[in-house]
Amino acid sequence: MSNTLYDRTIAFAGICQSVVLVQNVAKNGVCDSDAFSTAINAIMNLNPQNTLGVYGQESDLKIGLECITKGIDGSPSGSEITRYLIGLLALERKLNSRRDAMSQLGDRVQMIERQLEHYDLLDEQMLGNLASIYLDVISPIGPRIQIAGTPAILQQSINQQKVRALLLSGIRSAVLWRQVGGKRRHLIFGRKKMIDQASMILARS
Repeated sequence: MSNTLYDRTIAFAGICQSVVLVQNVAKNGVCDSDAFSTAINAIMNLNPQNTLGVYGQESDLKIGLECITKGIDGSPSGSEITRYLIGLLALERKLNSRRDAMSQLGDRVQMIERQLEHYDLLDEQMLGNLASIYLDVISPIGPRIQIAGTPAILQQSINQQKVRALLLSGIRSAVLWRQVGGKRRHLIFGRKKMIDQASMILARS
């Protein structure tokens, strides 16, 4: 896959979309169903023709692209998004250095792939299986991401499963971001370029 600004912007939009949806589910118990479907399906799209192929079409990343263009403000909501993004990128770095965990992750995703012959990926049981991958493989690597939300909503097991499945999707996008050349310096020094690129994509999608 090519290491262009476009590819990095698409992959980073994937991470952003996951964390925005995590925030929506944790606070309200609901999120945009199309964006959720895009995020969850990205986990299983391991051999795409190009970076965008992981997600589908540019319009499927609207929420993530808007998160980039609007910028992350200093409000409590914006601070949460920032914390989730930093947490996912830190977890992916740890994962990248752990061949055992990478191998385990690959094995568990292959198991899900086999189950897709019998179940839809968005079925509650399958979301539970994806959530357990995050819980068993990613979470123990640390540092743990503390999710802020409405206690009554977060106590419901379906919402816990959705949040963990979305965090797994965020890790998938973070892996992709690294694969297309994404580095921490791009977020510090290349932020304006990424915002401009995201704006261009949004304008035509």
